[in-house]
Amino acid sequence: MWRASVLTIFPGMFPGPLGQSLAGKALAAQRWAFETIDIRDFGLGVHRQVDDTPAGGGPGMVMRADVLARVIDSVTAEGRPRLLMSPRGTPLTQARVTQLAAGPGVIIVCGRFEGVDERVIAARGLEEVSVGDYVLSGGEIAALVLLDACVRLLPGVMGDEASGTEESFSGGLLEYPHYTRPPRFEDRPVPEVLLSGNHARIADFRREQAEKLTRERRPDLWQAYLARRTGAKKPPPET
Repeated sequence: MWRASVLTIFPGMFPGPLGQSLAGKALAAQRWAFETIDIRDFGLGVHRQVDDTPAGGGPGMVMRADVLARVIDSVTAEGRPRLLMSPRGTPLTQARVTQLAAGPGVIIVCGRFEGVDERVIAARGLEEVSVGDYVLSGGEIAALVLLDACVRLLPGVMGDEASGTEESFSGGLLEYPHYTRPPRFEDRPVPEVLLSGNHARIADFRREQAEKLTRERRPDLWQAYLARRTGAKKPPPET
């Protein structure tokens, strides 16, 4: 079973939205398992201190290495990667989500305050992961994003298995536009090709639309897509 362990000073934020919709149904059906570990249970003194002033001075507080190390060591890894949600981490991509979903699960450390003591990141081999180029109050919301992205890919979670292969980023492109009833909305009709019943033409239309949207909205993805296509068409090197 895919297992998620979240280390946080705010366990009450979980499961949050993960207890609803697809993820919540899958959790109730035991298609995945979830637990929170309260970092303050491992804090120092009567006030369960988990942070201290930054070495070298500066604003804010930093989460202590010794406290976090004890929390991390209390969780059996069982082959699961240890992730730290951090704005300076490697950007989370659909490819990485797919890798994580195919594994045994994750252990997620949610940072707070000004950050986490660098020594525990190195000592415990934490993989820093970012969900975007912006700063949140802590790692909890970012952890929810990562977990939702992973859980929906687990076997049996989505009703239509094709849903996971025909959405944004699955083929390096943004997803094509969707339409449904009514056939006309405020003088805007459903594209005729989608009503033709010609599956080959429909597939071509959707691919063209996905390429158009990606080219217009995400030139970075478009260039990577073109590079992959060009590389795939290159003849094998002569031997």
